[in-house]
Order: sequence, then structure tokens, then C-alpha cells
Amino acid sequence: MTEDVDRDGLPRLPALTGPAVAESLPGLARVAGSAALHTAGWGMRATTRNWMRVGKAVTNREEASALIRDVGSYVGALGEVARQVSGGVPVATALMRAGESLGAAPDRAVPIAAPVVDGRVVGNRPQSLRERGNDLLEKSRDVWSTDDRHPAFDRILDELAPDEARVLVMLLREGPQPSVDIRTGGPIGMVSSQLIAPGLNMVGARAGLRYLEQVPSYLNNLFRLGLVWFSRESVEDHQDYQVLEAQPDVMAAMHSVKFAKVVRRSIHLTPFGEEFCKLALVDEATATSVDLPEHEAPPEIDAD
Repeated sequence: MTEDVDRDGLPRLPALTGPAVAESLPGLARVAGSAALHTAGWGMRATTRNWMRVGKAVTNREEASALIRDVGSYVGALGEVARQVSGGVPVATALMRAGESLGAAPDRAVPIAAPVVDGRVVGNRPQSLRERGNDLLEKSRDVWSTDDRHPAFDRILDELAPDEARVLVMLLREGPQPSVDIRTGGPIGMVSSQLIAPGLNMVGARAGLRYLEQVPSYLNNLFRLGLVWFSRESVEDHQDYQVLEAQPDVMAAMHSVKFAKVVRRSIHLTPFGEEFCKLALVDEATATSVDLPEHEAPPEIDAD
């Protein structure tokens, strides 16, 4: 029997009927799942749109044929499926066999051809930095991609304490927060001022934190993650400082020396931190609200 081939030189699959497509879905999904998990081709490029194609294939024979071809070109299953179909095996049966082979136990697994990405045989070896960089640039050219979140956001969620999440939400909703440094003052302080207590603030109380004594550690971690920054400028509403300067820890620091002076500072979200909060920590209505307070961006570092 002479195989019919398409313009790419690949065996052409016969048109699928509705019942055949429905019967083929388990095998088709298994092929797609194996491709996503075990190859660096179709799997690395899988997006929500790709997975929706599997569901669409149950009612659309053109989509089913296209998905079989796309997945098969990476997992090496298309040729076997086409050969079986050409020999008279129903499409549904051929797909089920391919799915069973791909999902078999390691001692019974059918060898799968090493995937080829941009002309390179990748196999199961780790990608080099240059290959990963090339893949990243290739994704940047995907005009159909709708995933606009920063890849670091998932990692950041794993590195946040619950109290730290509350701090971020409070900063987003209530704006920059006042903080003060207590330094030595008086005549001697004009010549050589010493720092007594840095970065005193009311962040813990205003955010309703469980562990107030951990606020310095929380802010250090948020700064490390690039979510907040500490400005040398004060907030616009100076009444906030009157409340802060009346707090027991601030009063204790001021009374610890004969002459003390208060240096007013502020705590802000970075633009990166604002985006993270809007995508991960608040609902869409809050994220898109025009009433959210503005935060200053950190100054550019002067290379000189």
C-alpha cells in the first residue's frame, strides 16, 4: 500500500469522524501529557492555549489532526500512528496504543526519539546557559503568549512569611509609611552625630501583624526580594510622624541620650513590588483601582 504524504513529507492521517475523535481522547491526552513531561520541545512551549487544544480536539476533527501531528513530531509517535492507520488500524485504536506505550512502566516503555529543538538534539541532559538564553529569547518573540507575569513571582511567594504578605497589602492600599531614625543631637551632634535607633516605624501595628518583634526582619527580607525600598525623604502627611514619634520605642530611644534628634524617612513599594501585589495578593478590583496611593520609585544609582 502506498502511503499518502503531505507537503512536509509526513504520512497523512485520514479524516477523523466525530465518534473516532471522542473515542481517541484518552490516548490523545496521554500523548500530549507525555510530551509535556518528557520532552524539551512541545512541553517547554506548552501554554494554557496548548492544553485547551486537547479539550477542543474532542469535538473538532481538524484540531485533533493538528494536535496529533504537533505532539507526534516531538515524541516520535506520529510515524507509528500513521503506519498503523495506513495498515487499516482505526485511528482511535492507534492513538490508544501510542498513549499506552508512552505511559508504560520504565521496564516496558517504548523508546522515544530524542527531541530536537532548533536543530539541536536535547534529550534528557540539562540545557546549557546559552540554550536556555536562546529559548528565553524565542519566547520573547511569541506574539501569541498571554503570560505577562514575571517568572520570579512564583519563587517570591515561596519566600514570604504570612506577616510579610500583610505588610505588602497594607503598603499597596495605604501608601508609603513613615519611619524615623533617632540620632544624637545638640552641639556635639552637629559635628558628629551617632545613630541611636534606625528605621523605627508603625508598620507592624498598621498591618495587624502577629509577630511585631519580627518587623525589622520582615522589612529586610522584603527589601532583599526587591519589593520595598527605604527612602531618605519623608511622606507628604507630616501628621503621621506626630503619631509615630509618640510611640514608646521612639520615646525610649530619644530619652536614652541627653540630646536627640529625629530624622524622618519613609518606606515605599518598588514598581516591581506594586506589580507583584496587584497580581498575587489582592483581587482584580483592588488591583485596577485608580484610588490606590502612589509610591515613589527608588532613585537611579549613580555609577560615578
